[in-house]
Amino acid sequence: MTMTLISAAGLAERLNAPGVRVFDVRHDLTNHSAGRQAYEAGHIPGARYLDHETELAAARTGRNGRHPLPSRAAFGALMAAHGVTPETLVVAYDASGGMYAAHLWWMLRWLGHGQVAVLDGGWQAWTAAGLPTAAEAEPAPAPGAAVEPGVALAGSVEAQAVLDNIARPSFTVIDARAANRYRGEVEPMDPVAGHIPGALNRPNGENLQPDGRFKPAEQLRAEFAGLLDGRDPASIVHQCGSGITACHNLLSMEIAGLAGSRLYPGSWSEWCSDPSRPVAKGA
Repeated sequence: MTMTLISAAGLAERLNAPGVRVFDVRHDLTNHSAGRQAYEAGHIPGARYLDHETELAAARTGRNGRHPLPSRAAFGALMAAHGVTPETLVVAYDASGGMYAAHLWWMLRWLGHGQVAVLDGGWQAWTAAGLPTAAEAEPAPAPGAAVEPGVALAGSVEAQAVLDNIARPSFTVIDARAANRYRGEVEPMDPVAGHIPGALNRPNGENLQPDGRFKPAEQLRAEFAGLLDGRDPASIVHQCGSGITACHNLLSMEIAGLAGSRLYPGSWSEWCSDPSRPVAKGA
């Protein structure tokens, strides 16, 4: 069974056990230094910080989106440098309802690493439970052998496949951005407003309860079943602005038992960088 979530209490029980690696991936898309500053002010003991702009993204060309995927080899080397082995349980957390943690969850599954979970409720759940925190930074990781990419446990599609799919549909795109961004009424991050023609909309914030934890599996299953309207989960491709929050929907479908959907990593920021690609607006 796919690993998805771990509770604050569950992580606390395993925190000092061998073979557990915790990553803090707190981030702010409008203030790229905020995540590291938050980590330095306080974090889960033993957690290492990963930066979504400099470590979990490849070089940007202006045509490959705001958070292009690194190569699987480069990402495997990064994980190995932090002590991750095929047997390591990786736990990711953030302070944004799990959207950055879900991205790291997906990336590890894309690498072929199945022992990964997201801290349900994130940093807020940990501190609300009165669990210990640390302010000192973890020592820099010692160089290690790269983790060889294994058989990917998560699938992805490229922009050309999404473009071809408009004329000859074989999958359905679900856009995780806010409804007003999907409709093209506002666009705070990218130069073009709108959405990929034919895409459905499921704002990723709808996956959460008021306390920031994920909705129960049965509730998520009912809500996604209504959106999918009989479609096979394996025929779903998720996208958002730059491939991050789309993973929140993908994780939520896994929690719901609706496995097999894929990610368009470049997402809207890549899509709209080419003016020849069609754009839709409205509901």
